[in-house]
Amino acid sequence: MPPLYLLDGALLGVFMIAACLGTAALEHPSSPLRQHLRTALARRALMGLLMGGTAIALIHSPWGRASGALMNPAVVLAFFELGRIPALEALLYAAAQLAGGLLGVLLCAVALPRILAHPAVDYACTKPGPRGRTAAFAVEVLITGALLSIVLRVSAEPATRAWTGWIAGALVALYILLAAPFSGMSMNPARTLASALPARRFTALWVYLTAPLLGASLAAAFAPEPSTAHAAPAARICPE
Repeated sequence: MPPLYLLDGALLGVFMIAACLGTAALEHPSSPLRQHLRTALARRALMGLLMGGTAIALIHSPWGRASGALMNPAVVLAFFELGRIPALEALLYAAAQLAGGLLGVLLCAVALPRILAHPAVDYACTKPGPRGRTAAFAVEVLITGALLSIVLRVSAEPATRAWTGWIAGALVALYILLAAPFSGMSMNPARTLASALPARRFTALWVYLTAPLLGASLAAAFAPEPSTAHAAPAARICPE
């Protein structure tokens, strides 16, 4: 089996393929879905279901079960601060996530160059909404911190641990519906860079490189202690 951090990077690559294809299907002007779903709210709802479902499937996939399904440098940081992952392994996970996410977008760009580059699709980039960068920063801190806080609490209890992946996916879907108008809904520096690099679009990139990390760090600072000695033995989103 490949190193676990490579599997985790591959998971984010698959997630980004789904994000690119979903954005193209819902936002490209020639897409039948775009023509049928005329309101942004309806399109965000469907995108949320797609990406939330993708997250759940990846978390519970064999690769997700093996790697822990972190898929996010902000999640890696939280588990590092909690002492559940050593520094070198954390760096390898983050590097693999950056590479995997970028590879996923590049594969879509090769397969669908004109569609992905269309301004309405824009490589599935995340960027601040009309309320600006300050609002985007605040929302990214809030949603990242809330998601990780909930995940850490659910995974710390043996009675609820099996629901961790489902809850994480449901929150992804909810955040796309509610938070995307403010920040594009990233929560993930690797996810944002994966789209920004091929698009060469670095609008407010600092927001997405700092806010999720701050939110994750805050969640780790207030994380509950596991209820048993073996409740949280490693850095995992996927329950063992």
